[in-house]
Amino acid sequence: MPQEPKTKRNAASVQDFLAGQPPARLADCQRIVQLMEAASGRQAEMWGTAIVGFGAYEVPCGKRIDEWPIIGFSPRKQDLVLYLMGGYDAEAEALSKLGKHRTGKSCLYLKRLADVDEAVLIGLIERAVAHMADKRIR
Repeated sequence: MPQEPKTKRNAASVQDFLAGQPPARLADCQRIVQLMEAASGRQAEMWGTAIVGFGAYEVPCGKRIDEWPIIGFSPRKQDLVLYLMGGYDAEAEALSKLGKHRTGKSCLYLKRLADVDEAVLIGLIERAVAHMADKRIR
C-alpha cells in the first residue's frame, strides 16, 4: 500500500508556526504571506510541519493523487524557500533583475527580502500562479 505523503494540508496555525522565527525573518515571512495571498486569492495554510501554502492542485503519485500548494514558502535555517511551480526556464530576464537569489527546479532561495527587488518578486509569484491556473483545484 502506498505511503501517505508527509506534506499534506492541515489545520495547524500559520501564525503560530511563523511566530517561532527570529524577528527579522518573521517580518519577511509576514510580507511573503501578504504577497502570496494577494497573488493567489487564497489564505495561507500549513502543509506538513514547515511549508506555508496557498491554493492547491493535484499531483499524480503512482496509483493515487496527492495535493500540493499552487505556491508556497518555507523559512528554512539558511534561506527563505519559495515554491513557485512551473520552474524558471522562461524567467531569465526577471531573475537577472531580482537581486541576490539561487534557484532549484521550482524553488527560489532568498536570504532575506531586502536582497531582492520586491516588484520583480511579485511578478514571479503572479506568473507562477497564472502558470498553474488550469491545474488549480482550489
